[in-house]
Amino acid sequence: CISKMAFKIRTSKYRHIFCDAPKPEECFTGFKLSTLTGDQQYIKASAKYFAVALFGGGGPIMVGRHDRPGRFESGTSSIVQGHKGAVLDFDFNPFDDSMFASASEDTTIKIWSIPDDWEPTDENGLAKKGDPLEDSLVDLVGHRKKVTLLRFHPTASNVLGSCSSDYSVKVWDIEKGEEISSFNEMGDLAHDIVWDVNGDQLATSCKDKIVRLMDPRAGSVSGTIDKPHEGVKSVKLSYMGDTGKFLTVGASRQSAREVKIWDLKNLSEPLTCETIDTASGVLVPLYDSDTGVLYLSGKGDGIVRPYEFEDKNPYLHRLNDGFRSTAPAKGVCMVPKRGLDVMACETARIMKLTNNQGVHPLKFIVPRKSDAFQDDIFPDCASATPAHTADEWAAGSSKAPVTMSLNPRERKDDISGPKKKFRTVGTLSKELDEAQKRIAFLEKKLKDAGISYD
Repeated sequence: CISKMAFKIRTSKYRHIFCDAPKPEECFTGFKLSTLTGDQQYIKASAKYFAVALFGGGGPIMVGRHDRPGRFESGTSSIVQGHKGAVLDFDFNPFDDSMFASASEDTTIKIWSIPDDWEPTDENGLAKKGDPLEDSLVDLVGHRKKVTLLRFHPTASNVLGSCSSDYSVKVWDIEKGEEISSFNEMGDLAHDIVWDVNGDQLATSCKDKIVRLMDPRAGSVSGTIDKPHEGVKSVKLSYMGDTGKFLTVGASRQSAREVKIWDLKNLSEPLTCETIDTASGVLVPLYDSDTGVLYLSGKGDGIVRPYEFEDKNPYLHRLNDGFRSTAPAKGVCMVPKRGLDVMACETARIMKLTNNQGVHPLKFIVPRKSDAFQDDIFPDCASATPAHTADEWAAGSSKAPVTMSLNPRERKDDISGPKKKFRTVGTLSKELDEAQKRIAFLEKKLKDAGISYD
């Protein structure tokens, strides 16, 4: 009887995805991390750079280049420094790899632009002498207490969402330096803030155990999930691409870590719940909406678990054991697809921050024998071109992300978007001073020539 039974094995292009431990020469080391703790990821990355908060006065931030692994030296290597308090979170602009926002205990958000010649470490992996970056492009002032979480809009240029200890969520137009909307009734500290794939909805999780789905243009709540998880751990969120499904990660009443999938059209109960383990750290979900692969990495443990999401029951399929190491992660983030080595079949790269062993780039690879571009495992991904402006989005425009091919023959050589030119307060003040001196000089010339200019 058993011999006649048909065993159906689920096929997946990503079932054999693997990640080898990075070699020491591929890692970034030497920095003394900020001792602040919170619900932030502690590390964020663009296709070109990654950022980590350092220990020290003025909220120093180490910004490293992906192509320059090596040893950072405090006092020698270039850092970003300009806040009056410690930096809690940061996020890179999805349309300009050199631009990022930082949130601080000093209640402000600063926007920075990394210069093209930025090199904290040289090509040999040694610390390189450099000047700190101290002049921000824009300062966003509006929160009354420390700013804890930041997240850039996925499709509109220069739109940023922020959460603060004053129990508010604000959406900013960073080019104008103005608020677009503000929601001031969070009830408690925010655990997470995420945008949906088009940026039409903003979701926040909170210490009061309520997940709020918001209209970010109006600053109003459009839906809630009360107590998505019974436990007291932080709840992390992710929209599952354009499927209309929503993921929450938290803990059960018995403190077991669990993942739940919800239907955005019916938030009364989850579609599925999967228990992961009973470890104590918070699970961070990193979802690749192009391939449908979800990476779960716990703060305080060394395991990254890959799952494949499918828009039908049972929704989540464990791919394999993923990546295991003895070095616990303090924080993790994903590198945008544009920055991956596609010809080596690298389908995801997770930057793993450790407490005292630096930053480890974890490269997840699908094994293939052919040297040709594998278009079946590399669908088109989000490009560095915004779908609309901040004003268009605020007026009601709704567009999907602009996509690009990852095939080296079809894509442009420049992986990063065009560098945005912001005119800072410092440069405008300098231009104004020069203009006033010029006016005074010309007025004197006119007066000396006996010409009236009133």
